[in-house]
Amino acid sequence: MERKRTLDCGSEAGPDDGDPVEKKRLLLCVDFTTIASCEAAVARRFLTENAWEMERALNAYFEPRAEEGAVPHLPETAPELGSCVDLTSEEPADPTCSGSRTPDIVQQEDGSAFSVITWNIDGLDLDNLLERAKGVCAFLALYSPDVVFLQEVIPPYYSFLKKRASNYTIITGHTEGYFTAIMLKKSRVTFKSQEIIPFPKTKMMRNLLCVHASVSGNELCLMTSHLESTREHAQERMNQLKMVLKKMQEAPESATVIFAGDTNLRDREVTQCGGLPGSVADVWELLGRPKHCRYTWDTQANSNLGLRVTSKHRFDRIFFRAAAGGDGGHIVPRSLDLLGLEKLDCGRYPSDHWGLLCNMDVIL
Repeated sequence: MERKRTLDCGSEAGPDDGDPVEKKRLLLCVDFTTIASCEAAVARRFLTENAWEMERALNAYFEPRAEEGAVPHLPETAPELGSCVDLTSEEPADPTCSGSRTPDIVQQEDGSAFSVITWNIDGLDLDNLLERAKGVCAFLALYSPDVVFLQEVIPPYYSFLKKRASNYTIITGHTEGYFTAIMLKKSRVTFKSQEIIPFPKTKMMRNLLCVHASVSGNELCLMTSHLESTREHAQERMNQLKMVLKKMQEAPESATVIFAGDTNLRDREVTQCGGLPGSVADVWELLGRPKHCRYTWDTQANSNLGLRVTSKHRFDRIFFRAAAGGDGGHIVPRSLDLLGLEKLDCGRYPSDHWGLLCNMDVIL
């Protein structure tokens, strides 16, 4: 996602304003407000209290103190996240909106199908967090995907998923601040190992999470990330994309490689990076660029951020590299759909991003 970086006075930060020390602190404040979606005064307070170290300040902002035992920054009247929906038992309401395309529901236990969901769940937005978490979980319960890729997970959300999604193995890219996670359905996907590749120049605590697993005899290399946000960080975002694509190409030829996450990419940035390698496909393009899931971040259709300007982007993407071979057959993408298109009872959507559901065939 991309949030406008502004100061208290409402003007955008300028790189040449003020003396060097104050300029650096000003930019840190702007980055903090972008990541935490808070007021500039709050950002300055947390940064000052943590010696102007971004990661320490963000951890202090998001992490509850042990003696408090409460979810940070949630209204005092909000219920505990642990009391939320049980993914394995609750019958969700119809999550699709009137007139929208209903994603296919596929029975997968015969091993002939494989499905994934990727979703930036906007855990940094703590308003209506309980109901929005329920909304996300309703989709997971309805479609029962084999793999779930999540971005913008915060510790309370992670704790909730660990308690309620007992039918999934959950691997995270971090445990503090905000981070990514990959969930593996225990009855179908066998976890083997994990790896975290840091992005050395990130300003937003971003990294690449890799999980090695298998399904129906197919070796899998699963990856997710939340690439650097905002147009001001386009160069770093492109550098991160290059690292992702390099890692996908380096995976064993016998593995099916799937990267899914919030890339924050514009098409021109992919072009500037030289495009995707020949062995790697963008699933949306591979499936003929279906119009119904052209945009995953649409401020005209999604009112969560309350922006007056219209901005439409395909930030959330799935990259796919087919395996050279395998005892269990081949995995082939079949369909792509958006999730989270209907408002919840609180009047908001589960996230400011739409989720992506990708169904695939396992060809024996």
